Amino acid sequence: MADVLPLVEARLRSALGTPDARAAVTFLGTDRIEVLRFQEPAGPVVRYATLGMSAQPMADPTAVLADPVRGPRAELVLSVRAGLAAIDKVLRPLAVLAASPQVEGVVVAPGASLDVGGPLWPDAPFTSVLVAEPGGLVEDLELDPPLDAVRFLPLLPMTPNEAAWKRVHGAAALQERWLARGTDLRDPLRKSVPLD
Repeated sequence: MADVLPLVEARLRSALGTPDARAAVTFLGTDRIEVLRFQEPAGPVVRYATLGMSAQPMADPTAVLADPVRGPRAELVLSVRAGLAAIDKVLRPLAVLAASPQVEGVVVAPGASLDVGGPLWPDAPFTSVLVAEPGGLVEDLELDPPLDAVRFLPLLPMTPNEAAWKRVHGAAALQERWLARGTDLRDPLRKSVPLD
């Protein structure tokens, strides 16, 4: 069976360009996770994409045995405005999130909240992210059957108040609130959207 990661990196490069930096993190008992940084040539947005999460399918935590072939595969993509905060410190938290299917046995899917247990980067107002729908920035990567496609899941940073509100009202309601208020989700210094 073909190695998935070179195909994933090729898809990221075709969609986002050539990465200008990459870092690798290995957690005990897990595969290596890389985080690639892509700087927009004509814009202020930096994109971070994980590479390694899709090497194995995510397994249903209730399954007795994990299927080594079938199951959802994904990588994470975070877009942030550059020059306003020390956002490059997000590399380790992103790698932690990408390792969570192996470490915690979770299936990362759109609508889920992922908490990093601290600021995403120094002094960030965000401690968690909302997993958004894939397909906008980087198209799904179809693999040869019986392998599932690799989905590139955008991450939307959430403040603790937004994360709490989302737990009660749901992901769609929070996204509607952001849209109605014209929230710039790429602003690394933004305040919580009004939730009253």
